[in-house]
Amino acid sequence: MGEITHYYDKIGVAVVKLAGGDLKVGDKVKLTDTTGEEFEQEIKSMQIEHAKIEIAKKGDEFGLKVNKSVKDKSAVVKA
Repeated sequence: MGEITHYYDKIGVAVVKLAGGDLKVGDKVKLTDTTGEEFEQEIKSMQIEHAKIEIAKKGDEFGLKVNKSVKDKSAVVKA
């Protein structure tokens, strides 16, 4: 589905490059934290260039507020 390209630890935001499918606010995703543990969370907020979006499409790169620290290159999949 997608991959984390960067993580901003001070604000808890991951930059996600979406390789396939769509994601929208309210969807649940599975992510991997910095310890290698997988966790699931609901998408509450997404932004492109500081503008809120409701849906991200294939090829989009967007900011996603995450509940835990995540690693670059880890996968983002729909739960």
